[in-house]
Amino acid sequence: MYPELINTIESLNTSTIKIERLTVLQPLIDFIQQKVDTNKPIRLNFICTHNSRRSHLGQIWAQAIAHYFEIENLNSYSGGTEETALFPKIDETLQQCGFKIEKLTDTSNPIYSIKYTENEPPIIGFSKVFDTAFNPQSEFAAILTCSSADEGCPFIAGAERRIPLTYKDPKQFDHTSLQNEKYMERCLEIATELKYVFSEIN
Repeated sequence: MYPELINTIESLNTSTIKIERLTVLQPLIDFIQQKVDTNKPIRLNFICTHNSRRSHLGQIWAQAIAHYFEIENLNSYSGGTEETALFPKIDETLQQCGFKIEKLTDTSNPIYSIKYTENEPPIIGFSKVFDTAFNPQSEFAAILTCSSADEGCPFIAGAERRIPLTYKDPKQFDHTSLQNEKYMERCLEIATELKYVFSEIN
């Protein structure tokens, strides 16, 4: 892994997670542990309304932190209830954490190559609906990262588990003096919780 990214992960303090939040995280731990115990592929699909901010943070951090803890056979995905674009501040914030990101296309919905280590394939980042052919169609956990996606998706075809894991939207701070701070805060909050999740896998 890239040294700066390792430093970021090692700086995350999981003891700051509140007790009630640990309860929310437990179903995700249980899903991953069951897959590890039965030697089956682990597929995680992080779902938000626009697939532009929180769902990408979940997808990218899950893939990287699973690698950090040497949890194999895991693939992380993301999607939305509608397609928009990965918000550029997410790209910028993740680079500050140590990811190496390259913009591959310059369109209204750009495609990004997101690397956390030299020798593994990049995460391909772009906005898409959650049930696109790019994402798994069965045997995955659907992880709802915003309340509107949770409420708007009463049924997700193919999902083995539906796990609401909602976060506040940093979008409300766009174009304000707090934008940089709040995007990093949300980024590290998601990373910290996923570090806890994967640290609990045996």
